[in-house]
Amino acid sequence: MNLRLKNKPAFSLSPRLIITTCIAVVFLALYAVIMRFSKLDPLIVGGVMIACFLLAEFIGIRLYGFFSFRIAGPDDEKISPILGNITLDFILKLYLPVVICDESGRIIWYNNAFTKAANPREVLYTKYIDTVSNVTIDRILEDTTSAPEDTDAVDGVEAVAYDRVFRIKGYKITAQGKTYVITVWNERTELRMLAKRLADEETIIAYVMIDNLDELMQFVQEKYRSASAQVEEILKQWADSVGGILKEYERDKFIFLFEARYLDEFIARKFDILDRIREVRIGEGSMPVTVSIGISRVKGTLADKDHDAHASLDLALQRGGDQVVVKNAHNTEFYGGRTKTVQKRTKVRARVVAGELSLHMAKANNVLIMGHRNPDYDSIGACIGIARLATFCGVKSNIVVNKEDPNIASAIQRVSVIPEYSDIFVDNIVGQDMIHSDTLLVIVDVNNPVQFAAPDIADNVATIAVIDHHRKTGEFKRQPTITYIEPSASSACELVAEMLEQALPIGTLHREEADVLYAGMLLDTKQFSRNTGVRTFSAALYLRSEGANPSEVQHFFKSGLEDFMREAKFSMNVITYRQIFAISMSDGDGSPADRIAAAKAADKLLSVSGVMASFALVHIDDSVHISARSAGNVNVQLILEKIGGGGYYEAAGALLKNVTMTAALNSLKEAIDDYMRKS
Repeated sequence: MNLRLKNKPAFSLSPRLIITTCIAVVFLALYAVIMRFSKLDPLIVGGVMIACFLLAEFIGIRLYGFFSFRIAGPDDEKISPILGNITLDFILKLYLPVVICDESGRIIWYNNAFTKAANPREVLYTKYIDTVSNVTIDRILEDTTSAPEDTDAVDGVEAVAYDRVFRIKGYKITAQGKTYVITVWNERTELRMLAKRLADEETIIAYVMIDNLDELMQFVQEKYRSASAQVEEILKQWADSVGGILKEYERDKFIFLFEARYLDEFIARKFDILDRIREVRIGEGSMPVTVSIGISRVKGTLADKDHDAHASLDLALQRGGDQVVVKNAHNTEFYGGRTKTVQKRTKVRARVVAGELSLHMAKANNVLIMGHRNPDYDSIGACIGIARLATFCGVKSNIVVNKEDPNIASAIQRVSVIPEYSDIFVDNIVGQDMIHSDTLLVIVDVNNPVQFAAPDIADNVATIAVIDHHRKTGEFKRQPTITYIEPSASSACELVAEMLEQALPIGTLHREEADVLYAGMLLDTKQFSRNTGVRTFSAALYLRSEGANPSEVQHFFKSGLEDFMREAKFSMNVITYRQIFAISMSDGDGSPADRIAAAKAADKLLSVSGVMASFALVHIDDSVHISARSAGNVNVQLILEKIGGGGYYEAAGALLKNVTMTAALNSLKEAIDDYMRKS
């Protein structure tokens, strides 16, 4: 296609020539008439006629200029040739590269500035714009015409051409019935390089804490100093390798400052510093030393980064330690967390949390307590323990729960003989009506808002306390006033029992309440056979001293023949995966009671020789429930986290909505594969 560079016709008459011609014709006709009918001297008549002609021409041209300016305006077609020449000359001399394409993006013309920006020897005519850049003509027009004015797209779409970065903005024009696109290229290569340099040199704040040395040392100071020095030396070498600064601000707590360019390297190596520190062993002990690291990658002031780095470290500790938590602008990333947590030997934190919670209860108008959906004995037992603490503080409390749930019917019946429990259990609707401006909400045995028994209540209460033993899965929508998340604990009932031991006088806890708390501990420890520590048995001893009767508690776990048959369905369909994983599936659609049967089936599969972890899947309504158990060598919590679940090291669960059993099984296998690749 030929593009006429000068918008000018081959032949045209100017307005001045037309006016002069018309006046000349009039005066010639007038001269002929005068000479035909008069005897005057032709020279005199000719001189007068010429003078009049010149005067008439001057007046006519002046009048034309005046009226054409007043009437026609700048858009009149008579001025367009002049404007076309000016526009073309401007584009030719413009320092910005300009490319003119047709609607399909085929290049038909470009200026000298684009020739210099591109390869001067390369002819680009008839080529398409997406062959010289990584964007199409449609993308250019879309981003520059439909983008909101407060976005960068107003300045065009960013593209890469000839190893350089440009902002391309497109303008549609119509000429001779055809549509063309004028694209203006604004180079941003140097600006991008400077921005990257600034981003690479930005200061990153990280907090590092040795999270289990006290427990491993058993307070032997001589060995403690030696192990602490080994860990500090490894951390110092790590900091020196990137030119960072590492300073200890408290015992076993460090602040680490480094440039942002090295963070991607740490992530690419999956923070191998965790593995190097894990190689430090104490004497002949088999448990390694571990550290937790919190890193802030958000924009803002140093104070903002410091706050987020502290929050990331707290999150790493609440998830069990031995991991790195990186807080970004829009999400939080987790690395590590493959070592089983070591149970803390001190009850100092339990005493502090009990005191804080009692203080907030005393100030509150009323207390609402809830656990997770589909509650079990650990959830309802912890709720009952918190209700007893609220009663001791002299404040009215209510437990938000589904009273018709058969899984907790025995527990509710057990405490119904106590007068305070006659009207303490309420459903979600009644609980909403009990919310006041000074209501305190205590959430136990769950920290994921999706799994709350009543998420609406959690969204409307201003003051919230969370007590849980599951690894924290992310940030809360509203930061709780009190957060007591201890993944090393066996159960939520263990945490609550410790708090009651610190806050209540001896003999305050009722025997029936102690039975339910004891049942919760038995459930999550599988009759004290797994995930137990010194504090677990200490809490059990406290409950026994308050009247808990193990023989009566065993009645809670008796199941009927129907439940026994539900469990048997899972044993009929079992597959092994990667030799160490056992996966059981229930045929057909199940009922809510099958969820408990799935958890029991997963427990039984661990008794099979060679099985390190087990999973039981059941399809209920339009969702697939997954229960996972581990023999201690596999972190099932990390596996199910990848498909939206959670829990803790040896027991976890997940809920996959709107999926088939086959799709859920494939998702589970992919999560297992990913876990094994990173192990």
